Amino acid sequence: MASSSVASSGSSLLPNSGSKEDLRQVMDQRKRKRMLSNRESARRSRMRKQKHLDDLLSEVTELRKNNNQILESMNGSTQLYVNLEAENSVLRAQMGELANRLQSLNDIIECINLTNWLVEATEDAQIVEGLVNNPWNSNIHVNQPIMAAIHGHTFIY
Repeated sequence: MASSSVASSGSSLLPNSGSKEDLRQVMDQRKRKRMLSNRESARRSRMRKQKHLDDLLSEVTELRKNNNQILESMNGSTQLYVNLEAENSVLRAQMGELANRLQSLNDIIECINLTNWLVEATEDAQIVEGLVNNPWNSNIHVNQPIMAAIHGHTFIY
């Protein structure tokens, strides 16, 4: 069927004489037409390739721009992190120092309270000792109250 369509299309192009020369001209004309068509197709293909290349280059440019923005953002975030980490380290050191100072102050208060308790207990012991050893001592009066302290509480007798 294909050969009949070629023959019919060829017969319309062929002159009536049907000579070899006429056949060669028809074949040359077809060849030139095919070459032109191929050239045009190749040109369109090159244009598509060039457009694709241009699109890719444009995409590369856009991606590089986005990459630079991301890198700048990361660098800023990293710098912020480093600054916050340094500040956090300073605050931890200050917290440790303040905890030590608080413990020292609590130790001093405990020592003062213990000393006060010992002084009060010693004074009370001296009064009791004076009464026991010398009940008629003129420095100790019968109506003088007796004070005792236990764990920070003072009792008067």
